[in-house]
Amino acid sequence: MSSIASINNPTGTRISQERVLVLDFGSQYSQLIARRVREQNVYCEIVRHDISPERIREHSARGLILSGGPSSVYESGSPQCDPGIFELGIPVLGICYGMQLACDALGGEVRNTPSREYGRARCRIKSPNELFDGLPEETDVWMSHGDQVAQVSSNFIPLAETDTCPIAAVRHCDLPVFGLQFHPEVTHTDLGKQVLRNFLVRICECNGTWKLGDFANETIESIRQQVGSSRVICGLSGGVDSSVVAALLYKAIGSQLTCILVDNGLLRQNEAETVIEEFTNHFETDLHVVDAEEIFLERLAGIEDPQEKRTLIGHAFIDCFQAEAAKVEDARFLAQGTLYPDVIESGAAPDGPAATIKTHHNVGGLPDELGFHLIEPLRDLFKDEVRQLGLELGLPEELVWRHPFPGPGLAVRCLGAVSKDRLETLRHADNIVVSEIKNAGLYQKTSQAFAVLLPVQSVGVMGDARTYENAAVIRCVDTDDFMTADWSRLPYDLLAKISTRIINEVKGVNRVGYDISTKPPATIEWE
Repeated sequence: MSSIASINNPTGTRISQERVLVLDFGSQYSQLIARRVREQNVYCEIVRHDISPERIREHSARGLILSGGPSSVYESGSPQCDPGIFELGIPVLGICYGMQLACDALGGEVRNTPSREYGRARCRIKSPNELFDGLPEETDVWMSHGDQVAQVSSNFIPLAETDTCPIAAVRHCDLPVFGLQFHPEVTHTDLGKQVLRNFLVRICECNGTWKLGDFANETIESIRQQVGSSRVICGLSGGVDSSVVAALLYKAIGSQLTCILVDNGLLRQNEAETVIEEFTNHFETDLHVVDAEEIFLERLAGIEDPQEKRTLIGHAFIDCFQAEAAKVEDARFLAQGTLYPDVIESGAAPDGPAATIKTHHNVGGLPDELGFHLIEPLRDLFKDEVRQLGLELGLPEELVWRHPFPGPGLAVRCLGAVSKDRLETLRHADNIVVSEIKNAGLYQKTSQAFAVLLPVQSVGVMGDARTYENAAVIRCVDTDDFMTADWSRLPYDLLAKISTRIINEVKGVNRVGYDISTKPPATIEWE
């Protein structure tokens, strides 16, 4: 069989008719901009800041959005766009750095100013225009800039101002070029969604034809054509991404799908049983379950270094998966749950941002020697879109809304040496954390919640006896994109109940802490 080759998910006519491109200049909000556009049912992709006008034409873009960024447009080496994009006749919306770049390229001047704006500001609309249609004369916006447009050429019309930024929004007189100094994509800008909608509907003349139901139907038909009569293997992990991939494939090819679940002994409580029930009873797939607990624990014995743990687990998974996959006849394709942020952050998108933010284990697939063609049907979707798609495909809410789980499983939440006993202790504590947060009605309001077992013992007293046992930590965070995160402000009564239950019910734990670290500087996971 041939080596792994990526099969890009076709976008179909509905997407190509209405496509908006976000040119990424290094903003932390670039993905958020794309998500906000898609919320208006307009398909959106993030591309390199220096994409050529020719490539933009090939994309058949209805509109361009220039993102913010940390640089100054007047600095040597700052990211620039091809000025030819302003001559395409395609509407352009510059946001923060993007506005400064557009104004600078078209005859304006950008300067650093001592009156910097970070946070909320009162924006006053000075000139009626389609970008601010339906907005009041004053509205709260979110500013985050040190530079600003000091003056514009006679070809620009200032549209809005704040107390310290006299040119907070602009439009070009002759070209369909608009600029906003504030960030309409963040929730702190009260009517930001309306501003973006005005740009998409009134200026780009989009009709909002991007629907996940259409995406599912088009993808299902595409998979049928690509696969033919061959068999597809899909690795299940218990997470939402792999589950949605499997459900989508089942709709497309039914009995030609074989799922493999490697039960490595590092899963959450009842996770393997839940996956087995869902994909044997509900979807009736050909499910292979590999009981590999002994293999993984043997390789992890005595290993404490986090990176070494991850490496050993990765190799063990490949060995187990490869051995099981070899038993499946006529299998030519391998499916996995790569998402759009994975593609963007790994630098794997053809026109994606140039910098590789991080390497993802599921971008590029398993090693080439496995000899499969790779299918990544979710590689154009964000996490929230994947969850919505899962519901449309009939997956249960409990599975669709399950919090993310690291690839190495509980091994990176069991700090220090990993053993069966320590994993059982952690699994029990983790189940208490999750179940109590669910009972409090806060599970879908938090982004990720779990327990961590520390290799630290402390003195305690239970009854009349002195104890010297383990410490556990509760970790619960809120985030939109998992690139930054804040610790969840759980009610004290809830934390007290979780702590009491863990200490009373989990053998070997006599102390519980709550992690109040943000990301950055901390990470969500402890290892």
